[in-house]
Amino acid sequence: MAEVKKKFSFRDVFLAVLCVVFTCDAAAPAAAIGNSQFFWWILLTFTFLLPYGFVVAELGTTYDSEGGLYDWVRDAFGDRWGARVAWLYWINYPIWLASMAVLFPSTMAGVIGAELSPVMQIVVELVFIWAVVWLGNFRVEDSGWLMNGVAVLKVAIAMTTGIAGLWYATTYGFVNPITFKSLIPDFSDTSSLSYLSIILFNFMGFEVVTTFAGDMNNPERDMPLAILLGGFTIAAIYLFSSFGIGAAIPVDQISTDSGLTDALAVMVGSGSPLYAIMSVAFLLTLFGNGVSWAFGVNSAAFYAARQGNLPHWFGIESKRTYMAIGASVTNGALASVLVVMQTFLAGAVGNVFWALFSMQLVFEMTSYVPMFPAMLKLRAVDPDRHRPFRAPGSDRLMRVLCWLPVVEIVLSMVATIVPLNASPVELSKIPALIGVVLFFLAGEVVRVVSARGRTEEYKGLTPELAAARNAQAACDAELQTSETEGGE
Repeated sequence: MAEVKKKFSFRDVFLAVLCVVFTCDAAAPAAAIGNSQFFWWILLTFTFLLPYGFVVAELGTTYDSEGGLYDWVRDAFGDRWGARVAWLYWINYPIWLASMAVLFPSTMAGVIGAELSPVMQIVVELVFIWAVVWLGNFRVEDSGWLMNGVAVLKVAIAMTTGIAGLWYATTYGFVNPITFKSLIPDFSDTSSLSYLSIILFNFMGFEVVTTFAGDMNNPERDMPLAILLGGFTIAAIYLFSSFGIGAAIPVDQISTDSGLTDALAVMVGSGSPLYAIMSVAFLLTLFGNGVSWAFGVNSAAFYAARQGNLPHWFGIESKRTYMAIGASVTNGALASVLVVMQTFLAGAVGNVFWALFSMQLVFEMTSYVPMFPAMLKLRAVDPDRHRPFRAPGSDRLMRVLCWLPVVEIVLSMVATIVPLNASPVELSKIPALIGVVLFFLAGEVVRVVSARGRTEEYKGLTPELAAARNAQAACDAELQTSETEGGE
C-alpha cells in the first residue's frame, strides 16, 4: 500500500514559523525603544537568534518529541527542572492570551468609530479567549490553512506599515530623525532598556514548530532550514514595520498596545478603507497567534501532566481530536479571570496590556534559560545519538553560544520587571513584579503537589541510559525495515 503523504511541506513549515514567531502586537513595544532599536535588532540577531536557532534545530531534529522544550530539559536535568520549565512555559500562555484579549476591544473600537462600554469590552475579550480555545482544540494538520493564512496577513500588515512609513517620511519628514547619536543606545535610559525583552520575545517560538515534526514531510531537512531562514525573515519584517511606526509617531508617544494601528491612522487616516482593512487583519492575526502557540504549549503541558510534573487534568485529551483539552480549557479559564480582574485593577496597574505582557515575557524567557545548558548536557551524556542537524562549530564555541543568550535573557528580564530607580515609570513595574513573584511561588507549590502522583523521580539521562535507548532505537528501526521488506 502506498505511503500516506504527510501534511506539512517546507512551505507550510516556513509559514508556520512566521505565524508562530512573528506577532504583530509586539511591533509597537519594539518601536518604542526608538532608533536605537536598529542597533539592538542587529546585535541580538547574531548573538541571540542564531545560537537559539541552532540549539532548537539540533534538539528538535535529534529528540523528536511532542513535549518539545519540556522534554529536552527533563531529559537533561530530570523531573524537578522539567516541572519548573513546564509550569513557566505553560503559565506564560494564558497571561499572553489575556493581554491579546485586552487589545481586541480597543482595535475594534477604532474600526467601528465608537468606544465600547466596559461591560462590552469584557464580553468581547471573553469571546476572543474562548474562540481561541475552541480553535486550538483542532489537530495541527487540520489547522494548517489557518496558520498559512495568518502568516500571509502578518506579512501584509508589516509591509503595509513599512511602506506607509516610507511614504510618510518622504512626504512629511521623519518624526524621529535618524542621526548617529539616536542609533546608539542610551544605557542610562532604563525605560527604553525595559523594552529589550520585546526583541528577544520576537525571536522566540521556534520550539513550537519542532512539535510539528511528526507531521512534516522531511523534518531533518525542513526544520533547520525553516528556523534559520524564518528567523532572518522575521527580523527583517520587524525592522521594516517598526520603521513605519517610528516614521509617524514620536517615540515618547508610541503606545505599547495600539502603536501599530495608531501609526496607520496617522499615515493613511482613521477613516480610510486601508486603515479598516489592516485593523481587521490585525484582529485576525491575534486569533492566529493564540491558536498557533496553543499547539506547542498544550502539548508540553499534556506530557508534563502525564509524567506527574503538572496537575493531572492537564493530561486530559479529547477523544475525538486527541488534543490536550484539559490544558486548553485551563488556559481559557485563567485568561478569563485575568481580563475580568482588569476591571478592578486598571486604576492601580495603569497600562493593563503592558502589565500582562511584561509578566508573560518574564515567564516565557525564564522557561528558555535551562534549554541552553540542557543541550550541552545532552551532547555530553548522549554523544552517540544520531543528530540529523548538528550546530556548527567546536564544543568550546558552542558553550559560548549557549551561555551568551542566557546572559542576555537574564539582563533583559531584570530591566523589564525590576524597578531600577524611583521614577514613576520604573515604579509602575511593581504590580507586574508582584504578579511574577506570586506565580513563581505558585509554580513551586504545583510542582510539589503534582509530584505526589509519581512512583519514581526521573533524574535525567545518563550515558548508560542513553546507550540503552540508542540500542533499542536501532533494533526498532531494523525490525521496521525487515517488516517493510517482508511485506513487499
